[in-house]
Amino acid sequence: MTIKEKSVKTQAAEQMAEEVEIKTIGASGQLYFGKAYAGKTVMIEKREPGVWLVRTASVIPDNEKWLHTPEMQAKLEEAFEWIDNHPAQAITLEDIERLKAL
Repeated sequence: MTIKEKSVKTQAAEQMAEEVEIKTIGASGQLYFGKAYAGKTVMIEKREPGVWLVRTASVIPDNEKWLHTPEMQAKLEEAFEWIDNHPAQAITLEDIERLKAL
C-alpha cells in the first residue's frame, strides 16, 4: 500500500469516526476507556499492526447457543404467545391429584 493509499484510508476512517480521542497505554498494558465502560466485555479486532477496532460485545456461553438457533427461537416465540393467551390460574393439591389420575 502506498503512502497516498494509507492517507486516503486514514482520512476515510476518521470521517467515519464520531469522536477521536488520544490515549496512552499504561505501563501495565492497560487502556482506560472511562467508568461508563467498566466491566463491559469488548471485542478487539486487530486490523493491522498498531490498528485496533474495539467494540462492546455480548458473549453467549457455548452451552446456551442452542437457545439462539432459528428453530428454538420459533419454539420460544410460540411458547411466549401461548403464555400470553393462557394466564396462570390458582390450583390446589386436589386439582393436581385429579389431573395425575387422567
